[in-house]
Amino acid sequence: MQYSRHTLKNGLRVITVPMENSLSVTVMILLGVGSRYERAEVNGITHFLEHMLFKGTKKRPSAFLLSDVIDSIGGEWNAATGKESTVYYIKAGAKNINMVFDILCDMVANSLLDTREIEREKGVIVQEISMYEDTPARRVTEIFETLLYPNSSLGWDIAGTPEIVRKITKADFEELYNDFYYPENMVVVITGGVNSRQSLKLTQRYLGHLVPRNASKLKNSKKESNESVNEKFVQTEPQVLLKTKKTDQAHLTLGFRGHARGLADRWTEEVLAAILGGGMSSRLFVAVRERRGLAYYVRSDVEHYQDNGYLAVYAGVAPRKIVQAIKVTLSEIGKLKRTKISNKELNKGKEFVKGHLALSLEDTRNVAGFLGAFEILEGSAVSPEEVVKNIDRVTSADIQRVAREFFVPEKLNLAVIGPYKSGEKFKKMLRL
Repeated sequence: MQYSRHTLKNGLRVITVPMENSLSVTVMILLGVGSRYERAEVNGITHFLEHMLFKGTKKRPSAFLLSDVIDSIGGEWNAATGKESTVYYIKAGAKNINMVFDILCDMVANSLLDTREIEREKGVIVQEISMYEDTPARRVTEIFETLLYPNSSLGWDIAGTPEIVRKITKADFEELYNDFYYPENMVVVITGGVNSRQSLKLTQRYLGHLVPRNASKLKNSKKESNESVNEKFVQTEPQVLLKTKKTDQAHLTLGFRGHARGLADRWTEEVLAAILGGGMSSRLFVAVRERRGLAYYVRSDVEHYQDNGYLAVYAGVAPRKIVQAIKVTLSEIGKLKRTKISNKELNKGKEFVKGHLALSLEDTRNVAGFLGAFEILEGSAVSPEEVVKNIDRVTSADIQRVAREFFVPEKLNLAVIGPYKSGEKFKKMLRL
């Protein structure tokens, strides 16, 4: 994949990825701010601000006027807030790139933050929080991270709580915006039917006026948050967090503390997760679902943050079968830790990871997100070809080494949502 990277005079980074014969274009703006950099009294504000940027600008002072333009060109637009970054994008026909830039940059640079809209949107976000609460397959992972990172912003829910959301004011938004929404903390990625010269010209036109700022406050804020995670979370034995809830299906996340983003073993972790539970022929899928019928979904994946991470297994099971499902999962993890994998299984795991990457990069939005995430979180974009080379370098010895490092009792954590009164029986099961 060929791409170009430039930095404007104000510090804003621009990445362009021309995609031959693409009829669409995606313009994506990423910012290095997420919920982990919030104060407790405004937890959820980064996500709330993401909502507010869709509610009107000086040029288009209502949500309808913004959405009407996007609908009139058949475009797709959305945003997402994570724990360390926020993303906004519009995808549309390549011929509409000028309009896409105009709308997206107008939203990010000129939001009204109208107080009436703020009050109205509070109800929307409270309903979003309720929706997540009633979606245990998603909620259980949030509970897992609360277990991993107690009393820390990294363990807080991205959307916050209804009580806090209702108290957030326009002044709170303005403080967040001033602290984090400036060009040195921003990346623009343009992918699809576009060229570098056109991208730079449009970015300069719509965002070149943004005033650069002293980034020391941002760096110190992130440094303090990262250091707090390293200092606080020293685990010496398996941990369990149960959310008692009447459900027809119990949901669990079972995982192990792992490495930070950017370390060399990240690719070994990806292949390890694929072998364990990455597809319908993976060890866990076969053992838990196919052979025993214990779960509808069972999978494994890795998560990386700036200074830490984890590898986890996710499953939804009948409440009466959760004990058996946990036992089988731990048994398969133990086998992977103790026994060297075959070259055949290693190669299958590698091809699984590479194949899913290749399929995802057929879409201009996914290409923008792929390169943009590396740039905003790690400081430099990485091409898919580089990723593939790194995956190809993974050996069976690497897999077993990382498995032995990760799969130990003092790194083991389990979160459960289901109709159980106590988590004590689960903690007694956590043996490897």
